Amino acid sequence: MAGHSKWANIQHRKGRQDAARSKLFSKLSKEITVAARMGDPDPDKNPRLRLAVKEAKANSMPKDNIERAIRKATGGDADAYEEIRYEGYGPSGVAVIVEAMTDNRNRTASNIRSTFGKHGGNLGETGSVAFMFERKGQIIYPASVGDADTMLEAAIEAGAEDVESGEDGHVVWCDFTDLGAVSQALEAQLGESETTRLVWRPVTSTELDLEGAQKLVRLIEALEDDDDVQNVTANFEISDAVMEAL
Repeated sequence: MAGHSKWANIQHRKGRQDAARSKLFSKLSKEITVAARMGDPDPDKNPRLRLAVKEAKANSMPKDNIERAIRKATGGDADAYEEIRYEGYGPSGVAVIVEAMTDNRNRTASNIRSTFGKHGGNLGETGSVAFMFERKGQIIYPASVGDADTMLEAAIEAGAEDVESGEDGHVVWCDFTDLGAVSQALEAQLGESETTRLVWRPVTSTELDLEGAQKLVRLIEALEDDDDVQNVTANFEISDAVMEAL
């Protein structure tokens, strides 16, 4: 698996998710507030908000935090965030997409450009790397939910496009416009997923050795540490040996 799934495994092994929990909750709250402000504050009537709340719950975000983020939008005191996508190249020519929410476009662009430069990469123009990815819905279930055949049958019935099954679990892929419907159909059959979100799925990927992977990890971590950055995706592949070394 490239990009998102591989990076999630690296984060898990490095223990960064626990260390950065407060920062993660802040990013999840921002997405919930923006989703609620752009549509109905009721998750059942707002697909984007429903997915944002679902992702927050999957990351063990307290119910009070979720409700506070929704109230912030309906109370009229929410910051006016702008959604911006940045594209560039990291070490070894790896394509990187950065999704941000900001109330100051100039600040965010300057910070991201600087981060790319400090870590052996360079920020490109919009569209410079997006063609190497496709927008997809991604739903992840643990391996304990069933074997590969069971998962494939459930996914096909739910309207998904593809399933990748392995020791770490099942990754279901669907068209980005179908994510809400596919997620609900799978939930009815298999229960809550571990995560449900829109992602950039790499179409092509770059194989990295240990040194290249270490450099890329430092870039991605630096980008994710920026308060304005919501998601970072890269089109890289690493071997199991490199994964263990990281």
